[in-house]
Amino acid sequence: MTATASPADARQSQAFPQLTPDQMTRLEPHGHRRRLARGEVVGEPGQPVTKIFVVVSGQLDATMAYRGSNDSAITFSAGMFTGERSILSGGRFLGRIAATEPTDVLEIERDELLKVIQTDGELSDVFLRAFILRRLQLIERGSGDVIVLGSNHCAGMLHILEFLMRNGHPYTVRDLDTDAESQELLDRFHLQPDDIPVVICRGSIVLKNPTIEKLADCLGLNPTLDRTQIWDAIIIGAGPAGLGAAVYAASEGLDVLVLEANAPGGQAGTSSKIENYLGFPLGISGQELAGRAYDQAQKFGARLLIAKTAVRINCDKKPYRVFLGDGEGGEGDTLLTRAIVIGSGVAYRKLRVDNLAQFENAGVYYAATHMERQLCANEEVVVVGGANSAGQAAAFLADTAKRVHMVIRGDGLSSTMSRYLINRLEAHQKIELHTRTEVVALEGNEYLERVSWRADDGQVQTRPIRHVFTMTGAEPSTKWLEGCLVLDRKGFVKTGSSLTPDDLATARWPLGRAPHFLETSLPGVLAVGDVRSGSTKRVASAVGEGSIAVATLHQILAEY
Repeated sequence: MTATASPADARQSQAFPQLTPDQMTRLEPHGHRRRLARGEVVGEPGQPVTKIFVVVSGQLDATMAYRGSNDSAITFSAGMFTGERSILSGGRFLGRIAATEPTDVLEIERDELLKVIQTDGELSDVFLRAFILRRLQLIERGSGDVIVLGSNHCAGMLHILEFLMRNGHPYTVRDLDTDAESQELLDRFHLQPDDIPVVICRGSIVLKNPTIEKLADCLGLNPTLDRTQIWDAIIIGAGPAGLGAAVYAASEGLDVLVLEANAPGGQAGTSSKIENYLGFPLGISGQELAGRAYDQAQKFGARLLIAKTAVRINCDKKPYRVFLGDGEGGEGDTLLTRAIVIGSGVAYRKLRVDNLAQFENAGVYYAATHMERQLCANEEVVVVGGANSAGQAAAFLADTAKRVHMVIRGDGLSSTMSRYLINRLEAHQKIELHTRTEVVALEGNEYLERVSWRADDGQVQTRPIRHVFTMTGAEPSTKWLEGCLVLDRKGFVKTGSSLTPDDLATARWPLGRAPHFLETSLPGVLAVGDVRSGSTKRVASAVGEGSIAVATLHQILAEY
């Protein structure tokens, strides 16, 4: 009898496969042979990842920039190849790759690798599966090129960890409150407690309480682009609608660039579990869905910039110019494009509490992921909101929390939440619903310690609760578009037939035809997903609008 490989062994063989002679032969035209001497380095931490190396004979070893207790060298022998998810985005090496003996390799540039992935179905599966599984292993082990030094009670710490987690970048945490190694790092880099949170990149670059823009630059999350290039389309926002547009546009041969201010997935990316999305009967987390779409878009050649915010577009001539923020409230680089797809989404409304800012990321959260759930295990929590996102968060948190208080201003959930979620919440013994109620006060010193809410009869309750998840309503991210596009009275972007003759006259619509279904008051500029006036606020419809937008893009580009 032949022994059956365990799931762990099968997963490891998929993460580090050995190519067959036939597969090696098919790869040969896409690269060139190179002879490496013993000890020769082909990748250093922080260097751009522009190629992979397929071992023909000999051996390559990869070691991480930061060696934790769970790390060991990764060995690539004949038939194996280097690389992980960074090669898709044009990121940087997370560790060092060197020959441990005289080694012959096939060196394949990123563009040639993408050709293989797009044209050879078998090799596409081999490479993509390996790259994704390798990144997941690094994340699971907390191994990579980043150390985050701080405290769980520090608001900035959670913001940094959330950015790293949602962007799928591996990191190691050193908690000043519990980790004995943290003092050694403080001493080595001459850090003071006031400096935290601190991010150490590649063991040498120290960032004190960095913005996500500076963190993204240090990590090399973004490729270097030719600023004179005129893109077929720039997609603003990498939520479900933006990613849907990117996947379909890139797969149809358009030159597409996606700008994302934080992390792929948008508001949906913060969802703990989406159960009513077609094709996922067991549900899928928003982050996992976004990660798959992110990789899929890059597989077809879309480029993505992370932690880059569009602050303005010129509205008077083509090609359009998209102005990026400089991270300090001003304008930085500009990008040129024939068409624009706006998928900038919405943001949760904030609690009407004067000292809210004091507790954001220090007890008040706008996402309920595994990271936030760990912070409030065995404690009482409050979830504010009555839509699906709030219901998913309440059910998710109730698995480990002592009690979940759902606070809503309405009479009930039936008009705002899917029935399957209502049934689940009503059946859960740890979830308590407070209708016609709103949070009126937050109290604490360095972090949240007490929460007060008031019912419509005027009675106020104050509870010793340290965690509030607010998921109430939505405000469109369109202030930067005022004066350029026609918005409805709530600030959502009007498109297609919702644009009245008066709207078009005011906007000086220049064409003989009417705007397309998703087209705004500016020709060649589309709006998709939650940011669009009249859209259905569901993940499936957002993805659908993203795909529909591509057909419109072809029509618009034909008119260009």
